[in-house]
Amino acid sequence: MPHATEASPGIAKIEEMAKPWSSKQFFIRNELSGEDTPAMLIRLPTGSASQASGYWAFSVSSPYGDCRLEYVTDVTKLKTDYGFSAAKHPMVGNPCSGTLFDPLKMTNLPGNFFVRGAIVQGSDLRPPLGVEIRVRGKDILAIRTE
Repeated sequence: MPHATEASPGIAKIEEMAKPWSSKQFFIRNELSGEDTPAMLIRLPTGSASQASGYWAFSVSSPYGDCRLEYVTDVTKLKTDYGFSAAKHPMVGNPCSGTLFDPLKMTNLPGNFFVRGAIVQGSDLRPPLGVEIRVRGKDILAIRTE
């Protein structure tokens, strides 16, 4: 898996992420702690593939707890494992709490901050921690965590 650092932020090429809902796992270096954080990049069906708005990247570590979030592309699994039958596209789930996050929806956090991954089911306190993405030429870069 790619490791994004300040000196080498590249995590994917645009052609790797050509199809909507394609995904790629990577690690991003937390420059303050020196730790590598596991993360996921998803190509959204909205926005241009050559613009950062066409992607969503987030930490797969649950913001509050020891659980790992999962990217669920099988809508049948969303129904059987999470009890959510309204899904028409992939979502991110927390298997420990049963919470589902919709990558297409934004949510307003305290302080009037809008973040992607609105909670559509469950009891988690907040959506996944985001990773800032930039597109430079044909490269997708992970700049920093939230």
